[in-house]
Amino acid sequence: MSPTSLSIPKILVSAAALTLAGAAHSVESGAPITPFGVFDFGAGMLPPPSDVATVGMRAAAYSASELRDTRGKVSPVGIKLKVNSAALAIIKSTDVPLLGGTYAFSAVVPYLDMSNKLTIPTPVGPLPLKGTNAAVGDVTIAPVIVKWAPSPGLFVNGRLELQLPTGSYRADRLINSGSNHWTASPAMAFTWISPAGLEVSSNIQINFHGKNKDTQYQSGAEYQHEFAIGQHVGPWTLGVGGYLYQQLADDKQNGTKFQDGNRSRVMALGPAISFFELGSDWPLIWAHAYKEFGARNRSQGTQFAVRAAWTF
Repeated sequence: MSPTSLSIPKILVSAAALTLAGAAHSVESGAPITPFGVFDFGAGMLPPPSDVATVGMRAAAYSASELRDTRGKVSPVGIKLKVNSAALAIIKSTDVPLLGGTYAFSAVVPYLDMSNKLTIPTPVGPLPLKGTNAAVGDVTIAPVIVKWAPSPGLFVNGRLELQLPTGSYRADRLINSGSNHWTASPAMAFTWISPAGLEVSSNIQINFHGKNKDTQYQSGAEYQHEFAIGQHVGPWTLGVGGYLYQQLADDKQNGTKFQDGNRSRVMALGPAISFFELGSDWPLIWAHAYKEFGARNRSQGTQFAVRAAWTF
């Protein structure tokens, strides 16, 4: 979460809850640094080795019309938040053996189009604030990915993601496409598919954040868990997905605890679907619609996303 230069509760200057397939915004300003809703069905799977690589595209839309305080109650501050995003991902799988599995690597470049309107109650009347930003966000690379297939129907991968401060950022802007600091995220993902076609997929990562040098603000470490459960029916997989986000450590500014720690959390749930027909010319396609709930110290809204991938 973020500090604010105004004498209002810390949640009042919440920015975007970004949910894209690339680097996102920041816990500073009340939004997650890493994107949510990226992994659902097939989270533990990686594409097969190929002559070139696998290319993925993701489009997402997030909107929120309420803020939640540290107790989960609706803030008196009005909000109209919209975040539209598109991201390009490149994944290269190889046959190179590593740690009992095989090696892969990836990179993701996002583009964000964001707007945030706040209406803050004051003793002299409402104070409107507005911010927009449309620009390339922080690039995420995964220099080390290892994939395993330990048993029939079980697929696992582990990776280290590095989010680089390459996105557009200005300290005096209400909302930014860049975080202005690095993030390191060790992660593990798995997919299990039963002989009857029941699938359980999950991705778990811990996010460790650097300090924003312009504000001297450092967001606390986060637990991020994304999941999907569904049934395979022909080329389709139908079910539900969602995510759980919980901040594990306090935020700090100038090396000391910020207010009460400013920890945030949110959960989301909704329908998810994927399509994959082996041997066809169609790409692998995923889509979901999630509704957030249980938010603390951040916005609470809805997310719609669609992904597609082609292997060359």
